[in-house]
Amino acid sequence: MDPDQLPVRPPWQTRTGGWVGKLRQRLDRPEHGGPGGRGFIPVGVVTDSAAALPADWAKAHGRYLRVVPMPVMIDHQIYSEGTDDVPHELALGLAMGKSVRTSRPAPGQLLRAYRELADAGVKRIISIHLSGSLSGTVDAARLGAAQSPVPVTVIDSLTVALAEGFAVMEAVTAAAAGASLGELVEIAGRAPENHVFFAVPSLEQLRRGGRIGAMASVLGTLLNVKPILSVCDGHIIAHEKVRSQSRTVARLVAIARAEAAVRGPEARLAVHYFGNEAAAEEVVHELAGASRFEVLAVPVPAVLGAHTGAGVLAVAIGGGSTPQPPGPADAKPRQSAPRREHRPRQGGDPGTAPRPEVPAATPE
Repeated sequence: MDPDQLPVRPPWQTRTGGWVGKLRQRLDRPEHGGPGGRGFIPVGVVTDSAAALPADWAKAHGRYLRVVPMPVMIDHQIYSEGTDDVPHELALGLAMGKSVRTSRPAPGQLLRAYRELADAGVKRIISIHLSGSLSGTVDAARLGAAQSPVPVTVIDSLTVALAEGFAVMEAVTAAAAGASLGELVEIAGRAPENHVFFAVPSLEQLRRGGRIGAMASVLGTLLNVKPILSVCDGHIIAHEKVRSQSRTVARLVAIARAEAAVRGPEARLAVHYFGNEAAAEEVVHELAGASRFEVLAVPVPAVLGAHTGAGVLAVAIGGGSTPQPPGPADAKPRQSAPRREHRPRQGGDPGTAPRPEVPAATPE
């Protein structure tokens, strides 16, 4: 699709109602300093490539958005996502058993992004990044922010992939509509309310990268367990254990559909994959109709594929009403409680709405 034909707002924000629509209508007028007036200078947004933003969408919103690439090291060669053919090299490296590692971007890379936005005219920047428990990118952003020519607010999204990316997309949309920094901090603080569920053929890459314990990897291999994993409070957790790959795909679909039903028609869904596009297309087909929007199919970023390995399937869900954060399927359900008032801070309150009812997995 031609980037010029893409909507300027994410599909879940295109309706005329809601605060974003009203704010846009008000600020679009030149007398209020809107895009037609000279005084309109939105807040800039910076994120990292782990947010898995669709390339065309990021390009179409590149005026006030910067995506900092995260490096992938294959043996002793460093590749930068977005500038090198990282997916191809990563697939070869994994297949050949080469050493694969990832690293946070250098603080200087983030500082460069801040300076570019400052040169473009922004007076403030919000920098939204993947979970600080999974990467040091948040720390690098803070170091870069200390030298930025304009104030930078760094946010730990406490999540990853399009669970992070959906919050970034909403923040960019709101920034373009003239939202204040405080409003953008509130939007970014809701990133943990977006969920991601994923399944990997082997736990070995996650173990090598230190994302799960060695014992969990061994048990998963010995027992032929295919766990469905998720991210909660910034950490990777085991959401559910399944014993076959075909059953895993069916459970991913069931979990995503159940959560989409709780979120309502405004839910946003995306399927991530690495080297298994046909399987991803099957999941996209199965999720069709789960919300009023098209289900996206987006390759997993190389910096995440380096830890999950080839064959990963993931479903990211955001938008709509917010269900309870994911947790082990056999855990005791939490009691609902009134939603706490949001206080601007790094991360965000994941909310306490009732957890969606997901049909239990049948024994294999």
